[in-house]
Amino acid sequence: MPWYQLEDANDPKLDELAKQYNLHPLHIEDARSPDESVKVDSGPNYTFAVFKPIYLKPDPDAPSESMPTFSTIDVFAGKDFLITVSDPTCPATREALQRARRDGDDEHPGRLVYLILDTVVDLYFPAIDHFDDRIDKLEDKVFDSPSPEILQQVFAIKRELIDLRRVLVNTRDAALHLQRDPNSIIDAEHQLYIRDTYDHVARLLDSVETQRDLLNNTLDIYLSSVANRTNEVMKVLTVLGTIALPALAISGIYGMNLKGMPFEESPHGALYVGGMTILSTALLLFILRRLKWL
Repeated sequence: MPWYQLEDANDPKLDELAKQYNLHPLHIEDARSPDESVKVDSGPNYTFAVFKPIYLKPDPDAPSESMPTFSTIDVFAGKDFLITVSDPTCPATREALQRARRDGDDEHPGRLVYLILDTVVDLYFPAIDHFDDRIDKLEDKVFDSPSPEILQQVFAIKRELIDLRRVLVNTRDAALHLQRDPNSIIDAEHQLYIRDTYDHVARLLDSVETQRDLLNNTLDIYLSSVANRTNEVMKVLTVLGTIALPALAISGIYGMNLKGMPFEESPHGALYVGGMTILSTALLLFILRRLKWL
């Protein structure tokens, strides 16, 4: 059975193969669309599938960090042919196709499709572990030193998890389609394998939901920490204002230049007023200590 492995969906060879094997124009259009989602469409002559493998590449903004990135594998699988369109520079697609060639059987295109899908799904597990590590680091930072940068990282990971969840949901539906559609290229022998892949995707979705809950908890902890720090600052400012209140009251009264004020005629009046201010402040500090406000 011939296996045509194309590296570019715009390759004229794909148009030749479309005429040779009667491929539907809509499927060719989907294969050439860079934003096409994961899907499976089965017809009487072949099965068309779009898979989204994921891999980790260095983050250009932070070279020491990695960011999940999606690639695309388009598959046209007939009973007597297989056409794949993928980026040869992507390590995830390269690994999926290499495994299919190594462990597959040219006489069973359904097995080749299963091996490609199974490898794509297996590559999501390292990505899930990557998100777990990032969330753990964020939780430590939130407890140690909450900052606006952490809040930005929380929202960035939430967006990435939304994209991952969308791809996984579509992959789950694709596996279900391969499992149940009687026109699918997957034969009865490999139905059980597809069901196992479906279970893996369901487990990945559970992990994503758990990580989203952890991120929400991290966000709540961040907001609580910021609120607590604000409360502590307000408490300190309030205590300082209270401590300064006796001095402000006494200086305000003596600053009004009223006649008949105590110690007005005394040569040591300033010392007396200063001592009174110190004593009233000390008395206030004693009361605050007794009330455990300090």
